[in-house]
Formats: sequence, structure tokens, C-alpha cells
Amino acid sequence: MLKPLSQWSPLTLNMLNWVVIVGSVALCALTLPLRLPGMELNGMGPNWLLIWVVAWSLKRTAFQGALAGIVLGLIQDGMTAPYPSHAVGLACVGILTARLQKQRYIEEDFISVALIVFGMVVVAESVTAVQFSLFKGTDSTSIPLSEIWVYHQQTALSSAILSSLWAPVVYYPLNRWWERLQWIEQSS
Repeated sequence: MLKPLSQWSPLTLNMLNWVVIVGSVALCALTLPLRLPGMELNGMGPNWLLIWVVAWSLKRTAFQGALAGIVLGLIQDGMTAPYPSHAVGLACVGILTARLQKQRYIEEDFISVALIVFGMVVVAESVTAVQFSLFKGTDSTSIPLSEIWVYHQQTALSSAILSSLWAPVVYYPLNRWWERLQWIEQSS
């Protein structure tokens, strides 16, 4: 039989927390290219890594949110094309989400988290569209600016809807875990 978590040593709990963090990031990264029925709209799926950054940043500092966004953005860049970088958009998401919580503009429940994820997907997709616009090539194969922004609207809306609907799947278990750890730390 396992002892209750409150009886575990701080070192063991810390290592277990890192296993949960790394495992949940790996699961989100592996689920990113997956397209199951109900998980696709206009060819877009939920942005699992963005949902994870929002879940992480809600109870962290802006620096911790930015750092998580950069790391997860680099992971996403490694899975896709490195240009435009997802790290910039996810860092912005981490900072803005942490600042929202610090200012107490939001109440933490599923609906608020879904709304935050919806808005943050729009922010991240806008950062990506700006990167495309700023660095578009001068060769004949470059995409016209008007097409970038039309595609951006479709992408942002589709991804925002799906990501906000699926946000509780990532947010709820992680939030419960981190609340339990915080309770254990405060009671010891």
C-alpha cells in the first residue's frame, strides 16, 4: 500500500511533481498532431501546448509563464517548422495569463479558463500572423499579405473554439494536482 501524499518526503513530492509536469507536457506534445473525431474544425485541432501554458501560468509569475511558453514553443517548433516561431506567441500567452491572474480580473473555474484559452489562442495566432507578415520573402513564392490575414482569421477562430472547449481536459487534473501539492506544503 502507498502512504498518503501528505506523508511523503518533500524531495519525493518534488520529483513526483516534475514527473507530472514533464509527463503532461509530453502528452500534450504527442496529442498535438492527433486528429480524432470531434477534435478538428477547418483542419485545425486544439492547441494542447497553449492550453498547458495557460494552466501553468494561472498561478505563476509572468517570468515563469514566459519561460514555460518559450520552452513549449521550442518543443512545438521542433515538431513543426521553426519559422514562424511558436515560442514568441506562447511566451506572450504565459505573460498575459500570469498578469491576468495577478490583477484578479478572473475567477478560476472552467468557464473562465475556457475564455482565457480562447483569447490566448487569438493572441498566439496573431503573433504568428505578424511574424509571417514581417518576414515574408520578396521572392515570387511569398504569400500575399491579404491572404495571410484571411487565413489567420479562420485559423484563430477554429483553433480558439476547439482549444477552449478542450481546455478543462488539461486544466482540471493539473490544477487539482498543484492545489494538492500546495495544501501539503502549507500544512507541513
